[in-house]
Amino acid sequence: MFFIFGIASKQQDLGPGATRACPRCHNTTQWSRVKSFRQFTLFFVIPVARWGRRQYEQCGICGATVEE
Repeated sequence: MFFIFGIASKQQDLGPGATRACPRCHNTTQWSRVKSFRQFTLFFVIPVARWGRRQYEQCGICGATVEE
């Protein structure tokens, strides 16, 4: 018997965030809220463990991020 496993980074969209001016591109736009984490999976499908969870907002124009 053998097991196939993997480690991957995942991002989950949490919906619209605040409207703010970006410190990098200096445009005012609505940012999106994002949650990211790393996970260990069996057969590249079944999540077993997750770590390194972060929530942040991301600029819709240049992709700059700000921690929440």
